[in-house]
Amino acid sequence: MNIVLIFADDLAYADVGCFGAKDIRTPHIDSLARDGVRFTDFYVAQPVCSASRAALLSGCYSGRVGIQGALGPGAKIGISDRETLLPQVLKAKGFATAMVGKWHLGHLPEFNPTRHGFDEWLGLPYSNDMWPGHPDTPRAYPPLPLMDGEKPVQTIENIEQMGTLMQRYTDRAVGFIEKHAGKKPFFLYFAHAMPHVPLAPGKKWIGRSKRGAFGDVIEELDDSVGQLLAALKRTGVERDTLVIFTSDNGPWLSYGEHAGSAGPLREGKGTCWDGGVREPFVARWPGHIRPGSVITEPAMTIDLLPTIAKLTGAPLPKNKLDGKDIWPLLSGDTRAKSPQEAYFFYYNSNELQAVRSGKWKVMLPQSYRSLGPYPETARGGKPVSYKMAKITRPLLFDLVADPGETTDLAAQHPEVLKRLLALAEQAREELGDGPERIGKGVRPVGRAAG
Repeated sequence: MNIVLIFADDLAYADVGCFGAKDIRTPHIDSLARDGVRFTDFYVAQPVCSASRAALLSGCYSGRVGIQGALGPGAKIGISDRETLLPQVLKAKGFATAMVGKWHLGHLPEFNPTRHGFDEWLGLPYSNDMWPGHPDTPRAYPPLPLMDGEKPVQTIENIEQMGTLMQRYTDRAVGFIEKHAGKKPFFLYFAHAMPHVPLAPGKKWIGRSKRGAFGDVIEELDDSVGQLLAALKRTGVERDTLVIFTSDNGPWLSYGEHAGSAGPLREGKGTCWDGGVREPFVARWPGHIRPGSVITEPAMTIDLLPTIAKLTGAPLPKNKLDGKDIWPLLSGDTRAKSPQEAYFFYYNSNELQAVRSGKWKVMLPQSYRSLGPYPETARGGKPVSYKMAKITRPLLFDLVADPGETTDLAAQHPEVLKRLLALAEQAREELGDGPERIGKGVRPVGRAAG
């Protein structure tokens, strides 16, 4: 089998048609749901770039592997070479591996994707707003390099150049499929830069959507998905390929019209409310995944590595994983249950902020960012400021009845609250909680030599 894993950036729960978008056309992503499976309650481990990607590729909570927040161009840390990432798992089974797009697990040479299991990489080392064009702090960032393997091949100096990247990435991805289809199994990790700000649609996509520049980049992204699906069909490996589409965190709401929508979910990126961590997820594998399936059980990106390892017969990493095999769910079996007793959500400096178990979720005491009642939406790519809100006691929500997390049921269900708080304490013991409490299972982050 082959695997194509597509990971968008800041694309929110309701930004594609099959999850409720009304003014953005995504026929190719929607086709994956129609021909495969759609998860309604799929999560990322953290609501921010680097931490989310660390969890996806390692099968571990990002705190276990030492990656927090969003690593900038001045960072001296990255993913440790002691971690075995998904491409390395698959290389052990003879897979050709390639990445296109945003890496964000360390920009120094020792952290390069080609040193962590990828045969090739074309993309950006970190977020596309970490450049001199940043609307608030332009002087904080050096020129933005486009990397091909370990060599910079271009400096991205303006929005027009950035707007060429998605098609350039897609061409590279299609070429990789054509090179290996039918010859050896392959793994393609396509980590889009969009719709993270600054929004940069390709020239022919400008003004095509009803949702402005944000809709333009989503529709171009959907077209990219369509080109990959066409390449799989054209090369005769469509039925041999598992295609997965999801995103790294919820909408960056402070950017207003340049941000997405979490639909019925509360808040967005940078919070552990469901709007920050619940993502659209669709997958297709003809003959293996039941078409048109809808799975309501919770699942998370940490579960993909062990699931893919099981499907390919690859050995699991020797280091402890947090993910579990969710193939019964991924296959579209609506009777299957999540293999996880609970999922844990961390943010800031490894601060445990929420726990989900079954339909129940507890939000733990914390401060979180919220927009508040702004009279106008942020426009033109210039963000407004967040305000800080505070949770002073644990809040309990029934996410089936109340996906918007509006009604606290802690007083009505004290036994449920007690169980989730006990699970939280188990997580603290293993993974820690904030800088003051270090979990016994946390491993060292990678650090630059010298």
